[in-house]
Amino acid sequence: MNEDSTKAVVTGREHWTNKGDVRLFLFEKSQRQNEPKGTILFVHGSSMASQPTFDLQVEGRPYSSVMDWFVSKGFDTWCVDMEGYGRSDKHRNINCDIANGADDLSAASDYILRTRNCGPLLVYGISSGALRAALFAERHPERVKRLALDAFVWTGQGSPTLAERTKKLPEYQAKNRRPIDMNFVRSIFTRDHPGTADDRVVEAFAKAILSLDDSVPTGTYVDMCSKLPVVSPEKITMPTIIIRGEFDGIASFGDLIEFFTRLPNPDKQFSVMPGIAHASFQQKNYMMVYHILHAFFAQPEPVYTSPHA
Repeated sequence: MNEDSTKAVVTGREHWTNKGDVRLFLFEKSQRQNEPKGTILFVHGSSMASQPTFDLQVEGRPYSSVMDWFVSKGFDTWCVDMEGYGRSDKHRNINCDIANGADDLSAASDYILRTRNCGPLLVYGISSGALRAALFAERHPERVKRLALDAFVWTGQGSPTLAERTKKLPEYQAKNRRPIDMNFVRSIFTRDHPGTADDRVVEAFAKAILSLDDSVPTGTYVDMCSKLPVVSPEKITMPTIIIRGEFDGIASFGDLIEFFTRLPNPDKQFSVMPGIAHASFQQKNYMMVYHILHAFFAQPEPVYTSPHA
């Protein structure tokens, strides 16, 4: 089956669920011809909603949508706008911190598991979305089959990005939302190592983000600058992969390696992605990211495990 015919059978569906009085938007892409190999829940970061991150369409860039690519590999895929982002509700006077995002994932996963009867989810989170995903996995290990943490940070020690961001911490603490614009989105791709992403992809990404939001919550920035660590590796019991871009400034290698060594499940991986900075799915080397993630999500369960583990 060629690429165009594969894409032709991908269907997208909008869904809505509630977290108390908060309405959350979910988006599903799947093929219904065959039993899925697994169900993936993608979790977005601090400065953009879910569809621009995971279902970005760029003409001439094959499988720019990671959701489309994983559907072509036989998976069902979902993403959710956290409260305060995209099409989800923005009416509450809160800054939508990481713990609140984990609450959103609880509501979203409950909806997916209830309506699709699919069993535990394959969960991917990027940047603050990785923190949300990890905290959700701590709280609901029975709902997470495998966990992928991309652009993750644990304590924040040695992070140049957070050191710079902390200079504006009083500003973030003083309000619940911060403005975003084209220049801000472009800065995501220049702050660590310019040249890792094509300009046309960055522009398409920025336009998709700004079509949904001109401001985003401050809560994840406040948490990442002043409240780390917010997750405990010892409590993350499912198979886990830590994915880090070569040039990503959000966390030092030492910070991530220490987190990795404390993960209790022996089924764990640490992968470094050469030529990649922070926003991995929008980078020039994005297909390499897909491959790493697919290998982890498609990995067969071990036949033998040590009784002394």
